[in-house]
Amino acid sequence: MASVLLYHVVGDLTVGKPELVEFCDVETVESAIRAIGESTECGIPVWKRSSHVGMIENNEMRQQRFVGILTSLDIISFLAKSQCLEDQDKAMKTQVSDVVVPNNTLLKIVDPGTRLIDALEMMKQGVRRLLVPKSKVWKGMSKRFSILYNGKWLKNIDNCSGNNLIANANRPSSSSAAAYMRDKFCCLSREDMIRFLIGCLGALAPLPLSSISSLGAVNLSYSSIEASLPAVEATQKHPGDPTAVAVVEITQDGRHKILGEISASKLWKCDYLAAAWALANLSAGQFVMGAEDNVSSRLLPDFSVNSTVEDNKVVNGGGSARARKFSSRSIGFNPVSPSFGMGKTMYRGRSAPLTCKTSSSLAAVMAQMLSHRANHVWVTEDDNDDVLVGMVGYADILVAVTKQPAAFIPSTRSIMELASEIQS
Repeated sequence: MASVLLYHVVGDLTVGKPELVEFCDVETVESAIRAIGESTECGIPVWKRSSHVGMIENNEMRQQRFVGILTSLDIISFLAKSQCLEDQDKAMKTQVSDVVVPNNTLLKIVDPGTRLIDALEMMKQGVRRLLVPKSKVWKGMSKRFSILYNGKWLKNIDNCSGNNLIANANRPSSSSAAAYMRDKFCCLSREDMIRFLIGCLGALAPLPLSSISSLGAVNLSYSSIEASLPAVEATQKHPGDPTAVAVVEITQDGRHKILGEISASKLWKCDYLAAAWALANLSAGQFVMGAEDNVSSRLLPDFSVNSTVEDNKVVNGGGSARARKFSSRSIGFNPVSPSFGMGKTMYRGRSAPLTCKTSSSLAAVMAQMLSHRANHVWVTEDDNDDVLVGMVGYADILVAVTKQPAAFIPSTRSIMELASEIQS
């Protein structure tokens, strides 16, 4: 086990993190779209409004108010329902409580002194967010990691010894209230964990140089849908973690050839209303590869409501917005040639799925996910870029970095080879 996981605590990751602003379940879908665009991991925690006005809320009471995490795919699936397509204005004003999937276990409140290895274990078990009280003066942070944000050294206690750090890491959650700002929390995601770990690759050696297949990080249990099926059927797959469904063509030998994906990360900052119409009316292949060359122009609707912040501005006291024609670009995809299903080479642009190979190193996959702000990468065969093998998500990486050295076969690749792979 790498010492960086044993002797660092979650408080080390909270430096410079903004204070949590709760998003209540009585807010509208329109407000949620705006908030998701500014979030991490393509989703936002949703809370019930506090009923204890004027009272100091303990961790248990706050935990009970947490409802679940709302993703972009949840909203688009809701807007794709027939009643929502008929009255989009009403759908956008719907309360989030009618859309979010309740799951109280996705977030956990932890003490800043919680060891990093313990936090990783929680996330390996399904926790996606850690709620950490903001400290007035965090004394457990080593100077090595106090330059994490904005390139500025933060005030620290010079005589903070290793023994004090370990003591802080094992401090119970009932720490003195004087050490924390009342009712002020920050939220850590799995992306924050991966970003921290990629800055400690040397301490994790030889794991970063090892292939994802040798570490057992390739998840073979993934959700998929055939390209010829209606795209809306992807929402019936109920993908767990990550919330992603691969769109595939099945070859004659029964293998899956990946064409794209329907996922929260791909739909993170799209035009929600346009994507909802496409999800309800197009096939999965048309949805991920662009609709302009595959759908007759008579099927394309005119939208009078836009889901972006700029298009929803009230003009002269009215709520009207300019009408526009549906375009595959409006849901974040570039158009392709009309050769879908004909076996020809197609340019998919932004709709192309993020992929790696079974031989890719753990460090390269981590860097790939962070650079694209994606919570997963699809894994293909080494000798065929299109044949899907599985996927790697945040949870799979966290399992891999906590493996014991004897649990995997180390890679013989050099540091120069790894650097070349990450750059490519």
